[in-house]
Amino acid sequence: MIIQTNETIDLKTPTGLMRCHIFRPVAEGKYAAVIFYSEIYQVTQPIRRLAAYIAGQGYIVIVPEVYHEYEPLGTVLEYDKEGTDRGNCLKFEKPISAYDSDANTVIEWAKTYEHCNGHIGTMGVCLGGHLALRAALHSDVKAAACFYATNVHDSTLGQGQCDNTIHRLNELKGETMFVFGRQDPHVPFEGRIQIQQALHKAEASYEWHEFNAQHAFLRDEGPRYDAALFQTCMELVIRLFGRNL
Repeated sequence: MIIQTNETIDLKTPTGLMRCHIFRPVAEGKYAAVIFYSEIYQVTQPIRRLAAYIAGQGYIVIVPEVYHEYEPLGTVLEYDKEGTDRGNCLKFEKPISAYDSDANTVIEWAKTYEHCNGHIGTMGVCLGGHLALRAALHSDVKAAACFYATNVHDSTLGQGQCDNTIHRLNELKGETMFVFGRQDPHVPFEGRIQIQQALHKAEASYEWHEFNAQHAFLRDEGPRYDAALFQTCMELVIRLFGRNL
């Protein structure tokens, strides 16, 4: 499926303009939308390629710039120490309320987008895995694919490092999918057990996958990338969205 990858829109949020990058099929018709949350570096080339892959399966993929309050629109942080330090700093500086208002803004906009059929899903990696899960607390989100979601098990996302995501899983209306690498130091075994127990207690509809992989194994730059596992995970994503969206 041929897609277009150069569309952006700047949405007004309670905390300022948020640029969203849109990847979608060029063929006429209406498609389900997937709000895709990036890692701490914002919309890097690996994130763009992953968004394009999902769009090529017949979805509108909307990638918000998660740190729009703190960086000029269009900013991409580098995969180096400076970029990592900046991304991690902003992850804890931004209030949870701002993450939530961003999600509400883009979800409400997506429902009115002329190419969208009204069905909404979320997806994310790293920080974005947590944001995809938190956005899925919105009643209009029908499915969420959360890859190696950080700071869920210890409730430390956002300003004050005291988010409540793990305690609100009973609010999930759609199906969620969690994928973790067993060698990921950011979400240890004990943390993964905490998340799964919370999902069970909430009687959530979810699927759970763990692989022998490191953190950020989907990122097709750097030594952690696992191409075979990438293919396996994309099949899981397409099945999740196919049955829900």
